[in-house]
Amino acid sequence: MSEAVAASGEKHKESIGEFVKKTRAELDKTSFPSSDDIKSTTIIVIVSVLFFALYLFLVDHAWVYILDGLTWVINKIVGA
Repeated sequence: MSEAVAASGEKHKESIGEFVKKTRAELDKTSFPSSDDIKSTTIIVIVSVLFFALYLFLVDHAWVYILDGLTWVINKIVGA
C-alpha cells in the first residue's frame, strides 16, 4: 500500500493548456466515417429494426393464437 501512496505522490498536475494540447493531438489521430458510410449503416439499421419488429409481431401473434387454441381445448375438456 505504501508503494501506491508513493506513486500517487510523485504525480504532477498538468495545466489546462497541456490538457487541451494533448486532447487536440488525440483528436487529430481519430478518423471519422464518411457520409456514404453513415448513410449505408443507417439504412442497414433501419432495415434490420423493421425486420425484427415484423418478426416479433408475427411471433407474438402466433403465440396468442396457440394459447387461445389451447385455452379453447382445455375449456372443452373441462366443460367450462
